Amino acid sequence: MIAEIGHYALMLALVLAIVQGTLPLIGAQTGIDSWVAVARPAALGQLFFIAVSFAALTYAFVVSDFSVAAVVKNSHSAKPMLYKISGVWGNHEGSLLLWILILATFGGAVAAFGRNLPPYLRARVLSVQGLIGVGFLLFILLTSTPFERVLNPPADGNGLNPLLQDPGLAFHPPFLYLGYVGFSMAFSFAIAALIEGRVDPAWARWVRPWTLLAWCFLTIGIALGSWWAYYELGWGGWGFWDPVENASFMPWLLGTALLHSSIVVEKRDTLKAWTILLAILTFSLSLLGTFIVRSGVLTSVHAFATDPERGVFILAFLAVVVGGSLLLFAMRGPALKSGGLFSPISREGALVLNNLLLTTACATVLLGTLYPLFLDALTGEKVSVGPPYFNATFVPLMVPLFVALAAGPMLAWKRGDLGGAMARLKFAFALTVIVALGTWYMRTGGPVLAVFGMALGIWLVAGSVLEWAGRLKLFAISPADSWRRLRGLPRAAHGMTLAHIGVGIVIMGITGVQSWTEESAKVMRPGETISIGEYDLTLKGARTVEGPNYSALRGTFDVSSEGKYITTMEPETRSFRTSTMTTTEAAIRPTLTSDLYAVIGDPDGKGGYATRFYVKPLVHWIWTGSMIMVLGGFVSLSDRRHRVGAPARSRSTVTLKEANA
Repeated sequence: MIAEIGHYALMLALVLAIVQGTLPLIGAQTGIDSWVAVARPAALGQLFFIAVSFAALTYAFVVSDFSVAAVVKNSHSAKPMLYKISGVWGNHEGSLLLWILILATFGGAVAAFGRNLPPYLRARVLSVQGLIGVGFLLFILLTSTPFERVLNPPADGNGLNPLLQDPGLAFHPPFLYLGYVGFSMAFSFAIAALIEGRVDPAWARWVRPWTLLAWCFLTIGIALGSWWAYYELGWGGWGFWDPVENASFMPWLLGTALLHSSIVVEKRDTLKAWTILLAILTFSLSLLGTFIVRSGVLTSVHAFATDPERGVFILAFLAVVVGGSLLLFAMRGPALKSGGLFSPISREGALVLNNLLLTTACATVLLGTLYPLFLDALTGEKVSVGPPYFNATFVPLMVPLFVALAAGPMLAWKRGDLGGAMARLKFAFALTVIVALGTWYMRTGGPVLAVFGMALGIWLVAGSVLEWAGRLKLFAISPADSWRRLRGLPRAAHGMTLAHIGVGIVIMGITGVQSWTEESAKVMRPGETISIGEYDLTLKGARTVEGPNYSALRGTFDVSSEGKYITTMEPETRSFRTSTMTTTEAAIRPTLTSDLYAVIGDPDGKGGYATRFYVKPLVHWIWTGSMIMVLGGFVSLSDRRHRVGAPARSRSTVTLKEANA
């Protein structure tokens, strides 16, 4: 009965989504205020019914209701409760329902908290959200219902993919979807602005918090996925340029560009058409990621579905959304007049450079991701585009971006002084030279590009700190006056500084792990010792241990350095009762400067065990820097200007003529 309630709730949500997507839009165009007012209750009602449906599916997983096909395929009575719950979205149908729930949540948030928006703009935004919801609700009801019943329920289920039974993967998809779907708000605001024919600083102020929130969630999701791959797959890698990884990275790149371009619209009333286009493309890439994961065009640990019919549905929906929005942009975009003019050497010019480099970098990733798929579809030829291509095309575009990132905030709006900005960065330049020379001295055997990478990271960190200190006039005025400036500084300024510092730390982390990783693999017997880096590891033995739904081979290694005992590490290889797949649980000893990473594999039948060890310098800086970036984003969101939003336009200005402009 619970499953049927969930299914019927989805049907009711579809009806409300159709109402939400049509009546308010027509009402805003024709000036029928009663139809405009329908947007808010329709959005909240749709959210309610989708939440009921999601709760019904969650209940089925929690109580192990094996009369539901999705539970049979993706759960088991012996699974820990965390993985029963995460199993709800650890499959195609459930993850799609989670996507729809998040989409409705964002729409409900605008309905509930967007009272300062002009009524006609809010109605159009919610209508666009409703139409997106119609597409996804039709998809789930027609091709991917999560409430399909099993005529003869089995005694137990098949269990969840062992690779997904991990805390990192339990939380990775929800955060990723919050980012993906969050960009739908920027898309809806963009389409609403095109229909209305008006983009101004107030519009940018309204759309920016939603974009920033989505960007923060997507950053968390990508970082969690990277961390999971690092400790779970047993390769010690943090990223592999996997097509599905690229599918989340591309909207992140364009979302970052959108954040910066919206600042220009807000501050200088220019780059309007470009910002609208970025909003459309960012969400379009989110939809493309959905197609890649669910169409069956590739096989990946991330991919959910292998049914081409579902892929055709998503491809058609993608064509309608992207094609329709770009057609609307082509018709209405040229009418968006830019206001302010600016010199190439200015804060606006730096942000334009930021956008050009980010979008070009995104285009290179898109080409490398889709080219093998197109070639396979057209000729049947199988090719692989891997790290050499991405490193050769993506990295050179990022270098000038990071160099400019420290100087850009030093420039004035409209017309800047590049010489003055560089003069204020002299201490950052000096520190960069010192770090480069120190790195060269300590790592003479390492690659020259690694020295440049460390210098680039410290340049960005030091430049960001100096820009922040310049705002406070530290050491130029009295501490009391600096404190008063600190208290009066907008939180968005602190957030920008933190985000840029986080980027610098990520750069140094990537440089360290890519340049100076040490690796050793050996079949070891109990009592044998292996040396790697500054460590000596002795295998004390291996034993079988039982988990809730798996058995594991657990190795025990004593770690010492220069004859002094440091710690004991216990990596595992797990075998699950409901699957033939095994998973690796690496043992990791993190320090401030490096990780010691240990893996134990299968026995060789002669008393030995396959082992693999890594020393990975600075690898944790990647995720530390990512979290600092996220912290910067949330600090910016706490800025009062984002909480209050732009001043509401006068109701009298929202005339029928303007609505049809």
